[in-house]
Amino acid sequence: MEKLYPDARTALAGLLRDGMTIMSGGFGLCGIPASLIEAIRESGVRDLTIISNNAGIDGVGLGLLLETRQVRKMVSSYVGENKTFMAQYLAGELEIEFNPQGTLAERIRAGGAGIAAFYTRTGAGTIVAEGKEQREFDGKLHVMERGLTADLALVHAWRGDPEGNLVYRKTARNFNPPMATAGRITVAEVEELVAPGELDPDRIVTPGIYVQRMVKLERVEKRIEQRTTRARAAA
Repeated sequence: MEKLYPDARTALAGLLRDGMTIMSGGFGLCGIPASLIEAIRESGVRDLTIISNNAGIDGVGLGLLLETRQVRKMVSSYVGENKTFMAQYLAGELEIEFNPQGTLAERIRAGGAGIAAFYTRTGAGTIVAEGKEQREFDGKLHVMERGLTADLALVHAWRGDPEGNLVYRKTARNFNPPMATAGRITVAEVEELVAPGELDPDRIVTPGIYVQRMVKLERVEKRIEQRTTRARAAA
């Protein structure tokens, strides 16, 4: 099975449709599948449900899809740093399903593992639990959370091989590995492409069985979301 495609647009050909659910890896701007997001914007698909830790920032990452109003709903744990997001939400134009960050991560992991639902103490007895089943275990209240899956998962990796095996780099790993398992179809963009057998098997995080398509990036723009400085100490 040929998994390698020449560019992001081609890698997504035939996979996109209005109203679908898409998982998008990354945390802030770190490890986001930027080229694949741009290809979705160019495709014009609309009414999307996006599962992602956050919505990028204005004009970058998923913020691009908010600008073009291609997103109907966000399933996230943090939505700060994005004025477009805030404006659309307050105007009733964007639906949000908030999750505690650990709960979101576990919902995605559970979905990829075939676990339909699980119980957690996080959020039990609060507004997070409204409309959800709650149950006592060992005298403590727990809330039931459903596992998450998606029609399409988009991930960014540091290195990959033509078989779809992926290695991530440091904090850019974040949500990418669990999302790669929870998409019915997973498309990966990689910074470096190596020959089969070059990756150390003990360092492979996502086995190729989870990846159906991939694209080698010609350039990688690693933007800093917030740059802070401090005064140098006196010599």
